[in-house]
Amino acid sequence: MDNFQLSIDPLKPASLPSEETIIRAGTLLMESTSAWKQGKIYHTNVRTCHRPKGNTDGASWHCRISQHPPTEVSFDQLWAKLGEDKALNEKESESHATSPWHANLLTYETSPFIYRFIPEIKEVVKLKDVSPTASIWALFYTFSPPVSPRVFTVMQVRQLDTSDARRKGIIVSLPIDLTAPEDKKLKALEPEGVRGRYVSVETLQELENGNTEWRMATSSTPGGLIPTFLVESTMDSKIAADVPHFLKWLQSLPGTA
Repeated sequence: MDNFQLSIDPLKPASLPSEETIIRAGTLLMESTSAWKQGKIYHTNVRTCHRPKGNTDGASWHCRISQHPPTEVSFDQLWAKLGEDKALNEKESESHATSPWHANLLTYETSPFIYRFIPEIKEVVKLKDVSPTASIWALFYTFSPPVSPRVFTVMQVRQLDTSDARRKGIIVSLPIDLTAPEDKKLKALEPEGVRGRYVSVETLQELENGNTEWRMATSSTPGGLIPTFLVESTMDSKIAADVPHFLKWLQSLPGTA
């Protein structure tokens, strides 16, 4: 699948390309963001840019870029929370036992985080470990009425490159479709909600000045009846807000204050 490109079109587990192909597609996408149309700067240091929907895209793409000195957050801290069990670290995991589908969850370890990295995520289910560097997750989002809860099922693939003196990490999230008969057991573990879809790529790069660049690009659709223009008009500010949310959440963890 040399011509594989990232999009919000969901993939069945049986038709997934290799992890190497997925990482290569994510790397090429992130390299292209330097040519995207520049947007606003949020929270002092979070730059944004975007690319309109193309022929092979299901939706427009949006990107944010920020740099962080080691006194604020280190590469190791970022990779530990974004590159290892990223989905779990995007939610508060203190109250997952009240979930109606909790009895069917695969066993995983979590910590009772006080502050959510992404406040809208209420539940996270690891459906399957595909390999040591790839896992399928279902993320359950809730929003203020009248918006119904959303479920996003994704495979997250990660790679940490230490071949250079300045390390680089990449995490790619792909939308997954579990409607095939052979995926029935996995689908039974998904929470109920309107099916949304997103694809994203995050990169962490150590820079010559000692800072770490954190870059994220995403394309998505919430599903249901929410007008696309409403989603697109607020996307840049929403993804930019994830940066201060993450830093505040990180500082709330024991031993990091």
